[in-house]
Amino acid sequence: MKIDPNDYNIPEGFRHYGGDPAEDSLGPFFGRIGENGFETAFRAQAKHCNGHNTVHGGILMSFADYSLCMAGIDGAEGVSVITISCNNEFILPALEGDLILGRCEVLRQGRSLIFVRCTLSVNGNHVLNSSGVVKRIPKPA
Repeated sequence: MKIDPNDYNIPEGFRHYGGDPAEDSLGPFFGRIGENGFETAFRAQAKHCNGHNTVHGGILMSFADYSLCMAGIDGAEGVSVITISCNNEFILPALEGDLILGRCEVLRQGRSLIFVRCTLSVNGNHVLNSSGVVKRIPKPA
């Protein structure tokens, strides 16, 4: 399924990476290769908010996991990873309508394990810090 970033008011240069129905249902999420590593984007909608009218922590953690994995494969097609660990710290809430941006970097890469960290922010304010380990696996058929 092709998802257009313009339909979600996502900045220029981001694209949808298909193939994960869970991420499309939760998000959709978008990514691009930036000057300082992989970047991700997500527009918060009412369906992402909790009873406090802020983006649900589980949604933010799912977006962080997406961001860590995409940074681990650097947006490459035909490469797949699974999450080994994902640690998150909540800093500020995000609200409906917010553009949530992820800035990711690979800290260390071995043969199959990749150590990654990511910061999610809204308007330059950090909302969540995430770090994790992802593992390269053969791409499912």
